[in-house]
Amino acid sequence: MNFVLKLAAALCLVLLLPCAGAQYPSRPIRFVVPFPPGGTADYVARLIAQPLTQTLGQQVLVDNRPGGDGAVAGTIVMKAAPDGHTIFFGTNSPMSAVPALHKRPPYDPISDFTPISLIGRFTFFLFETPSVPARTVSELITYVRANPGKLNYGTGNTSAIVAMAQFKALAGLELTHVPYKGDAPTTADMLGGSIQLAFMTPVPGLAYVKEGRLRLLAVLLPQRSALAPDVPTIAEAGMPGVSITPWAGLFGPAKMPGAVVERLSRELHAVLSRADIREQLGRQGFEAQTSTPPEMGRYNADQLQTWKRVIREANIPMD
Repeated sequence: MNFVLKLAAALCLVLLLPCAGAQYPSRPIRFVVPFPPGGTADYVARLIAQPLTQTLGQQVLVDNRPGGDGAVAGTIVMKAAPDGHTIFFGTNSPMSAVPALHKRPPYDPISDFTPISLIGRFTFFLFETPSVPARTVSELITYVRANPGKLNYGTGNTSAIVAMAQFKALAGLELTHVPYKGDAPTTADMLGGSIQLAFMTPVPGLAYVKEGRLRLLAVLLPQRSALAPDVPTIAEAGMPGVSITPWAGLFGPAKMPGAVVERLSRELHAVLSRADIREQLGRQGFEAQTSTPPEMGRYNADQLQTWKRVIREANIPMD
């Protein structure tokens, strides 16, 4: 009799699972973003939240939780109920850099999260001030080698830190690192002359390129950016070994129901397929790209290994 009751209970649970997925969402959904308002990641999250609100039938709220290179936001989502109402706008900072740079990270980016979909990739350019007498990456390398320690570079996030560390290691350069909290203060000090180089997103620096106050040397993407089609990729510029690609994807807490994951992935794909959404993202230097949940999982795992390798080869110390 006990076996029969357990079997009946299991069958009831199986029958109820589709209903649970059909009732999702039952309340507002929280997008936890690991960066403060005003940046590219925040812009992307808010842009896709609005149409998702319409298609899901519940408001999608952006909850900015900066700190710890994204670890604060990641920990919040990891501890949330896996019902699909708390979603992580995860990027390479919390999902790749944090676990690769810390001996005891606060979470496992693979086992503690449910992959939903890739969102796309951030565009990073190598910016330079006109005070540097180099107009190409090869000229820059030659100049820095002839003037070791003379130039300063700024970083506003882990993507810039690791990318520049890899660039320095591969080219054998001696540069002085000046850390910042975001691309805006990095840009301000470039304009002020305190630093001369930086890997940054195009906003806000691109406007100063048009004014001649900053210069672009390369783009940190596999292909050229539509924002500056004349600017070569870092590989075309002679540094194919610089392999960091900043990205963003959606994740939930571990053990989310499959029906909820599939619904979110499907609705996000529909939003990012819209020409108007892709155009608006492109103007911010963000290239939309979706995936299936399993593809997101594999990509996340591959990126983690890439970041670990790059950090090890660039001799970046772990905390």
